[in-house]
Amino acid sequence: MTSIRTDLDPAIATKGYARPEALVSTGWLAERLDDPEVRVLESNEDPTLFDRGHIPGAQQLDWHRDLNDPVVRDYIDRERFQALLRRLGIDETTTVVLYGDKNNWWAAYSFWVFQLFGFENARLLDGGRAKWVAEGRGLATAIAAYEPTAYDAPERRDEAVRAFFSDVLTHTRVRHPLIDVRSPEEYAGTKLHMPDYPQEGALRGGHVPGARNVPWARAAAEDGSFKPAAALRAIYETEAGLRSENDVITYCRIGERSSHTWFVLRYLLGYANVRNYDGSWTEWGNTVRAPIER
Repeated sequence: MTSIRTDLDPAIATKGYARPEALVSTGWLAERLDDPEVRVLESNEDPTLFDRGHIPGAQQLDWHRDLNDPVVRDYIDRERFQALLRRLGIDETTTVVLYGDKNNWWAAYSFWVFQLFGFENARLLDGGRAKWVAEGRGLATAIAAYEPTAYDAPERRDEAVRAFFSDVLTHTRVRHPLIDVRSPEEYAGTKLHMPDYPQEGALRGGHVPGARNVPWARAAAEDGSFKPAAALRAIYETEAGLRSENDVITYCRIGERSSHTWFVLRYLLGYANVRNYDGSWTEWGNTVRAPIER
């Protein structure tokens, strides 16, 4: 039987989130670094950061090497996810705290992949690596090792949290909400790539018809932590017009930035039906006859 940790973080509880158990503060984690039931995983855009210093006891989770299929554009299957968690010393009873650079950009992506397998004991570290460092908390270079587990992973459940091209196409036809979390320039089609990433463009620029542009980083405060629920509702509901009962799909370029927004909507605001389109613009913008707006 899965043992879900229930000790809510008081620092997170004050921010008014629908599911505050999905986040922990730097103070909460600092007090539990020696807890044998906690595993800390660092997932960065820049994987070299881990070797330069990481939260003591943390292990590296390389989003490209560990979570993606090496040949097919897809995620690892049940057997490889199971082997990964066994190697990291994780099972259903382990509380996994994910953090990283870029305001938890890739940590949120890793959290989303964990949800493809229904792993409910995952948390994000509010503010990620930047907040931990800014507060002067210690970093280590020693690589932690833990006893392997006998974790038994369930089959991947893509339909629960993942959207595909056909789902997005249906959304455009029935006018269900789509949130494009890319930069305004990408959304408008004046840039074919993410700012500062010219090698990662698509053949066509613009956005999925009907999508609303809410850049992912608007959900983060200056210190990288998530804004309180009231501020998030002002962005996604007052400005973008979303409602908690909506069937929402988020997307970006390959699904990493949009996983951050997916987390905000699903866990912080409590939306029951929100999916991340990981094919995102690299699929949509390169697909023959896919409809595009500018």
